[in-house]
Amino acid sequence: MGVDRSTRAPLHQQVANTLRQEILGHDLPPGEALPSEAALCERFGVARSVVRQAVAGLAGDGLVIRRQGRPTIVAPPAEYRRLVQRATGMFDQFARRGHQLRTTILDLSPAPPPPGGRDFLGTDDTVRLERLRLVDGDPLSYVRTWLPVDRVPGLHADHLTDASLHRLLTRDYGLRPMRGRRQVHAVAADERLADALGTAAGDPLLLLEGGTTDQHDRPLEWFSAWHRADRVVFDIDVSESMETLRLDAADPSGVDHSADDTAPDNAVPSGAAPDDTALDDRGPAGTDDDVDLERARRLLAELARILG
Repeated sequence: MGVDRSTRAPLHQQVANTLRQEILGHDLPPGEALPSEAALCERFGVARSVVRQAVAGLAGDGLVIRRQGRPTIVAPPAEYRRLVQRATGMFDQFARRGHQLRTTILDLSPAPPPPGGRDFLGTDDTVRLERLRLVDGDPLSYVRTWLPVDRVPGLHADHLTDASLHRLLTRDYGLRPMRGRRQVHAVAADERLADALGTAAGDPLLLLEGGTTDQHDRPLEWFSAWHRADRVVFDIDVSESMETLRLDAADPSGVDHSADDTAPDNAVPSGAAPDDTALDDRGPAGTDDDVDLERARRLLAELARILG
């Protein structure tokens, strides 16, 4: 079956979608080689450039592995990858890759945020939403989110079962999550988190936390999301530009300097959305490119150490 040239959908997208369905449906099982470029060109009736663009998209989504001088193979589903510097939520990032995401609502009740959340939101009058996120049936993330009460009147747990919070905020409240600052910590699972995520107490988890503002730059949410470190990988796009990633050793005093422009921080700031973070834009007066790239390498090395 070839592509439909009567639609406005790009040819490479049609090819990628067909192959994606075959991979997720295990018609192309993990470890199996994709057909050659020539075979795909003949099957879909398209040029090699179209096939290469389609395969590059699948590789970017982690569905296939391209190897120099060797056939492209279907990737094993051992890890789930999440882009840290996007304002898109977990639901949208994983759904786009064809994963089945389930959400169990554990609690939705009035509760004040933690100190960092109170400083960001500017209020104690919040509701706390607790969710367990499962991807393809595996528990991967335990999420606590605090939302100002006056911004989400009538919010009900039934609205959020197997649903995206960010989509609901946009659709029902006209609040579009846009940007924020994220921090990644390596932490140990306590009994409650271990039980929910199907791991052992003391096992390593990756904690992603921070705040998000809406399209009017008003504080919208504060969240803490614990991820299984053995199943989730945080991806970070790095480019040689004016954007800068900064990584410094944690302050042994435990003082958070993230709001102090003169102090170093280990936060991964978020960029403009759409959909969970962009990098600090330091403008033309920032450090030179060599220093920027070195700091980026340090950050990637630190995350690699955390992930083991």
